[in-house]
Amino acid sequence: MPSKTKLIEGQRGEPVRRRVIDAAECLLREGKADFSMRDLAAGAGVSFATPFNQFGSKAAIMHALSARRIDAMTMRFDAAPALPNAAERVLLAVEVAVAVMLEEPSVNRAVMGWLGTAGPAPGAVLAHSMSLWTLALGQGEGLLEARRAQALSSLPGQLAFAFRGVLSFWTAGELPDEALGPSAREIAQTLLLSFIE
Repeated sequence: MPSKTKLIEGQRGEPVRRRVIDAAECLLREGKADFSMRDLAAGAGVSFATPFNQFGSKAAIMHALSARRIDAMTMRFDAAPALPNAAERVLLAVEVAVAVMLEEPSVNRAVMGWLGTAGPAPGAVLAHSMSLWTLALGQGEGLLEARRAQALSSLPGQLAFAFRGVLSFWTAGELPDEALGPSAREIAQTLLLSFIE
């Protein structure tokens, strides 16, 4: 009978990828941000080659962990009571995003620290982040009619850049946990100013 590892490796796609990501997250929770791919393979119960075959690099694994956080933000935002206008929804998305990041600060700082590292292929963190802000903006209810189209096309990217910027200072330890929310909210409000009455 094949070993458990052989069965896992024989399965393709998401179950194996999820297992590798789960193991990476577990290692980060244990304070092992400098884990090796060998440590990761052992933690996931797969061969040494599997993390490379599934992701290509440690940077790509960290990008996948970032996507997991953005997915959590999106799910929580989506589950929150509907708000009537875009500006209120953007500020709610900021609160949700900050709450997700502060649930496991050391893990999330480790993940964020890798986002500036290039992998073998370009990451998709920007597009993933923009999807959260696009969802929050909705149809732009409450934004100035004359500037609504511009807001809906430019704000998702600008909000993604802004939130990532605040997170980079938080990751570097220059912004304490208690300042993350107010700083992120302030920059989002500043970006919204030219699109609301």
